[in-house]
Amino acid sequence: MHELTLCQQTLAVIEEQARLRQAARVTQVWLRVGAFSCVESSALQFCFELVCRETLAEGCTLHIDEQQAECWCHRCQRYVNLLTHRVRRCPDCNSDDLRIVADEGLQITRLEIEEE
Repeated sequence: MHELTLCQQTLAVIEEQARLRQAARVTQVWLRVGAFSCVESSALQFCFELVCRETLAEGCTLHIDEQQAECWCHRCQRYVNLLTHRVRRCPDCNSDDLRIVADEGLQITRLEIEEE
């Protein structure tokens, strides 16, 4: 389950940013998850709550924004968007000859904190 490792790494960044801003605690976190990041949202939610225990982010609300991946279809010769890594076919021509152009993986897009 790589979600646990991702959450541990994400929490390290969150804690660093919270300390820089002298936060008393982190109240909300927004994450953007790319379609081909192979992250299951429910597992991410569970692992995030687990790693946040006894930290500045304990009890914070996690918002997950699932993003499409942009791919180049060699048959259509144009860009298409895909919603999941499970379906790697062009929605227009059904070709599987796609090249992933943009998939943002996992990003922290926003933090909400309480100041000391």
